[in-house]
Amino acid sequence: MSAMPLSTSVVRVPKAGEMVAAQLRRQIVTGELREGDALPSETELMERFGVSRPTLREAFRILESEQVIQVRRGARGGGRVMMPDVSAAARYAGTLLQYRKATLADVHEARANLEVAAVATLARKRTAADLRALDDMLAKGEALLSDPPAFGKGYDLEFHRTLMQLAGNQTMIVLLDIVSTIIESHVENFLREHRGDTGAESKAAAAHRAHVKLVQLIRDKDAVKAETFWRKHLAQVKNFMIEDPEESVLDVLP
Repeated sequence: MSAMPLSTSVVRVPKAGEMVAAQLRRQIVTGELREGDALPSETELMERFGVSRPTLREAFRILESEQVIQVRRGARGGGRVMMPDVSAAARYAGTLLQYRKATLADVHEARANLEVAAVATLARKRTAADLRALDDMLAKGEALLSDPPAFGKGYDLEFHRTLMQLAGNQTMIVLLDIVSTIIESHVENFLREHRGDTGAESKAAAAHRAHVKLVQLIRDKDAVKAETFWRKHLAQVKNFMIEDPEESVLDVLP
């Protein structure tokens, strides 16, 4: 009986430039290289990694595209470390969602699922410091009630981000930041189209009352009611913000 042939697959060997980029990236994310630090000269890096100048520059291009370094050309040029920024991930995610013809309703639903989970976690574990941060946010929102555009763009989205940050899950924070980038673009378009809306102040006041109620539920450590209330509130926000259920991400992102 003949032996069955072994399944084979092609193993891709990383290019030298990718390997150099991976080592430099690791130094950045572990803090060995900090934001603002200048990278060693090309000559020093070529000797350290045993690569040619074109290979090193390929590594630089990779890291530049990820926005973790900035490269200046010329005699006094060189690489400088940047803080990894969620905006780059948001752009890629936005492009993918545009390609998949995702609707804004779909994006708002994703935001709701992330936030509701965070709210429940925060209500269970909240600390005195968490409550102070939330009270500070409420005070900021109250001060902006007479300026609905500033309330909507400068405060409301920050309140949502604060909930996620205080819940403490770093992966969920990044995911919400990506989703919020798309929602922020939608909010800007919405505010521009509804500039001069006579009911804007009452709508801002209603949103602020919802924030106050949520913070009280978190203060009471009532995770079940906080979760239920916030899901209902976010559904109302989605229905208010989205006039056309078929409106796509393509319509709000450049």
